[in-house]
This record gives sequence, structure tokens and C-alpha cells, in this order.
Amino acid sequence: MATDVTTAAGTAGLWLPTARHVPSPNHGPRPAGVQPWLVVLHSISLPPGHYGGPYIEQLFTNTLDWDAHPYFQSIRGLEVSAHFLIRRNGELVQFVACERRAWHAGRSCWQGHDNCNDYSIGIELEGLEGTPFADAQYPALAALLATLRAHLPTLRAVAGHEHIAPGRKADPGPGFDWARLVRLTGWPAAWFASTAPAAPTSG
Repeated sequence: MATDVTTAAGTAGLWLPTARHVPSPNHGPRPAGVQPWLVVLHSISLPPGHYGGPYIEQLFTNTLDWDAHPYFQSIRGLEVSAHFLIRRNGELVQFVACERRAWHAGRSCWQGHDNCNDYSIGIELEGLEGTPFADAQYPALAALLATLRAHLPTLRAVAGHEHIAPGRKADPGPGFDWARLVRLTGWPAAWFASTAPAAPTSG
């Protein structure tokens, strides 16, 4: 069961004991009276297509060495975060308390509501858009969603970054198996932006 803890960033709130806590400074208050009702799924790997290592956590904590890899110059100075990261092996990492507004969605809109950061929980999946995600990530994600809804009963929708920012973002992409997630959660299909199975890969 989740407990309230105070983080090094000075934020109290909902932090899951099943997650490794890596507090990010990149967060703020939600608008007054706004409760999270949307989950936004992302994919991330740093550098793209490389898994493991410290770079994602360093990015979200503003400690990334921009000179450590040529790709990092393209994101130099970026200040972002998500509430959670699910690694390829299913490990859960939490960066921001659920009550706080993480900086993950950017310019976005869902069901007529702009600024998705205001009312969403951001979950990053270690992966690359267009490629398959790891088997261990699906049950870990389904368990996280169940835990979140037990604490945040206002949650009623799950979308990808590609759905809330079409044309600007494409993650988690066709490699993500939405149908599998629907089955694992047991949530109504209408709550999901997609129910498509993962696209077949060649080779």
C-alpha cells in the first residue's frame, strides 16, 4: 500500500513504496481544484535505442552531462520530468509525487481540454517508438495503473503522447500493445485512446 513520504525536493504526497524514488525538481502545483483524470503513456531511451544506464534519471533530475553523447546536444537544457518510469525489466521508478504537476506532455489536448500536464499522470516506458516493448513492462504498467486508481479514483482515461499531441509526438508508437494493456487492466475499452495490438515487426 502506498504511503506519504517527504522527498529531498521538499514535496510531500503520494509516493509508491513499490517504486525506487528519484525526486525530480521539475514539477509544480496543479491548478486549484484539479484532480488527475488522465494517464499519458510515453516512451523514452537515451540515447535513442539504448537501454539501461543512468541517462534518463539524470535528464529528469537536471544532472545530465550534455557532452556525454552527441545526441544530448539536441536536447541540451531541456527540463522535463514524468511521474513514473518503467524500465525494460519492469522496475518502477518515481520522480514526482502524484499530486504534483510533472512536466511531460508539453503542448497537448485531450477530449477538449488543453494543457494535459494540469490533469494527468505521466508514465514513461523505457523503449523506442515503433519497436516492441519488453514483456515485463506490461504487467508492471497494469499493476501501476491499478494502484494509481485505488488512490486516485478520478482516473478514467489512458492515452499515448501521440494521441494528446498528434503530429508533434509519436510515442509510444505502433510497438506498444494497447490490446494487451486493456486485457491486463480489465478497465473499460472506452477509457483507452487505442485498443490496437502491437504492430508486427519484420525480421
